[in-house]
Amino acid sequence: MRKCARSSSRRDANRLWIVAVMAFGLFCASMPGKIFAQESASGDYVRSNYTKYEYKIPMRDEEKLFTSVYVPKDTLAPHPFMMTRTPYSVAPYGENQYKKTLGPSDEFEKAAYIFVYQDVRGRYMSEGEFLEMHPHVDAHKSASDVDDSTDTYDTIEFLLKNVPNNNGKVGIWGISYPGFYTSASIIDSHPAIRAASPQAPMTDLFLTDDGYHGGAFMLAANFEFYGSYFNLFPKPSPISPATPFDFATPDGYEFFLHAGATRNLETHYLKESNHFFDDQLSHTTYDDYWKARDLSRHMKNIKCAVMVVGGWFDAEDLSGPFKTFHAIDQFNPGIQNSIVVGPWVHGGWGRNDGDHLGDVEFGAKTSLFYRANIEFPFFEYYLKGKGTASLPKAYVFETGTNVWKKYDSWPPANAQAKTLYLHAGGKLSFDPPGANEGSDEYVSDPAHPVPFIDYIATDIPQRYMTDDQRFAARRTDVLVYETDPLVEDVTITGPVSPKLRIASSGTDSDFVVKLIDVYPNDAPDAAGTDAAARVIGAPPIRMGGYEQLLRGEPMRAKFRNSWERPEALTPGKVSELNFAMPDVNHTFRKGHRIMVQIQSSWFPLADRNPQTFVEIPDAKPEDFKKATEQVFHRKDAASGIELMVLPK
Repeated sequence: MRKCARSSSRRDANRLWIVAVMAFGLFCASMPGKIFAQESASGDYVRSNYTKYEYKIPMRDEEKLFTSVYVPKDTLAPHPFMMTRTPYSVAPYGENQYKKTLGPSDEFEKAAYIFVYQDVRGRYMSEGEFLEMHPHVDAHKSASDVDDSTDTYDTIEFLLKNVPNNNGKVGIWGISYPGFYTSASIIDSHPAIRAASPQAPMTDLFLTDDGYHGGAFMLAANFEFYGSYFNLFPKPSPISPATPFDFATPDGYEFFLHAGATRNLETHYLKESNHFFDDQLSHTTYDDYWKARDLSRHMKNIKCAVMVVGGWFDAEDLSGPFKTFHAIDQFNPGIQNSIVVGPWVHGGWGRNDGDHLGDVEFGAKTSLFYRANIEFPFFEYYLKGKGTASLPKAYVFETGTNVWKKYDSWPPANAQAKTLYLHAGGKLSFDPPGANEGSDEYVSDPAHPVPFIDYIATDIPQRYMTDDQRFAARRTDVLVYETDPLVEDVTITGPVSPKLRIASSGTDSDFVVKLIDVYPNDAPDAAGTDAAARVIGAPPIRMGGYEQLLRGEPMRAKFRNSWERPEALTPGKVSELNFAMPDVNHTFRKGHRIMVQIQSSWFPLADRNPQTFVEIPDAKPEDFKKATEQVFHRKDAASGIELMVLPK
């Protein structure tokens, strides 16, 4: 990792009075992967009710971190701190320049907290070296052994001593990358931290968070993020050094296909200008680079109450909340640790109503409910002693029925593992296959990969997580299996685990598995849809037969036995391909069908597999070859999807 230049400023840790007024636009919340920001129409309330201060707070290694503090003008009672640490800027800079909103939601802003925003090391106005997902240091032997836990500790020590009228209690929260910093901040936590909420926390970039899924590189999201929004700061600055990348086409499928091997994106398009992208691209196995950044291994000595938050349709950090939640439970028995998951996209609980995603309706404004009835009471109780501590172990929204559920554990203790088997003729059932049901096959062509959406985009549309999959089912390189119409509701919770028996004519291939809810043909259209009208504009959305994506994941076959040591496939030899997809909480309603689709590309969501055993970023044009893929469904080589089913 390249080292950031250190600031020449060595002024005392007094308040900074910045003379120049700088206008700085935060990244919008719709940007990919690790970005989340909140905006509102007016900052008048903030300016009228808070006084802003700016500090450079010294760390134990003498680097100084830029910190904005908004203190309530109401001094009738002491106030707790509400803190977030971010790599995305605490802008606007200047003590006369105010944020438009404060805290996670309007409820907090009106409740008079001391809001603290800090640029993390090496980002924007903070000194020091920035490391991507800074590895935690287990043994702090000297002042130079620093990480985000020590930086938070030193920051809190300063705030308690220098910000008047505080009540000695600190809450920490953050979404996405700030969610990672929230998790990192509570390891060996400062005793003043009483409540923390890591939300969509980046946790393990190789194992199903932003970087890789099933060993496949998340191509479009990572290129957009590092190519346009996230780059190295040569020195502290209020202005980002990144500039948006010009695709020169609105069609991401066309752009990435024309680019060829993924290494070309770094050398030909980014001109080797961002080593963060190179790090993501070049570490193609689960090596020490990734293992050092798996924060779940270090979630120890946590003394505060924790509420982990995630979204069922988070396209970036869906697995992170679950891995964080389980790690906290494992290493910190007895503390208050809950998980909350709603029908949300990345950070959607903080900025949207949460009543729908794409064409799928959720029946209520779930985000508003969360902000007012779950998040705000959690911090009010632990930081101010108001209300009651009423969070269950798991507070999760059940899609399909569109209701909130409370459980004493996650997954629910009474969920039972049942395998949904593939059968000949495209059938799917809980009955195992017979002896002579054989296999299905298709030809996968890297020159014509299966698209992940059927419309034009260069980014990752958040709605793809629930999009209609009928377009894919019509392709000859996609296998489709479905049940008969269900005679009763089927509710599944927890992880989804494909267990495939496959063979390929190539020496490596991807197998993408998609779990889908198929609506009955008479499913009603959305209110206001006029299906009988002559179509002269955008066609109406017809929900009859809608194939709603619930979960989809690629699995790169060379990682079937080890994430660290890939192995080539032997052409024509049957191999086991067992993997886990992120958790779900969904009810397939009576009359619906359960569908599974299997394909060998999902482009450009994931990079193309050349289908030869090579180092994929550096694959040559001649390495990309067609392959015949087989999926078996016979008694001695059964394939299926293991689900956790709730009993009636």
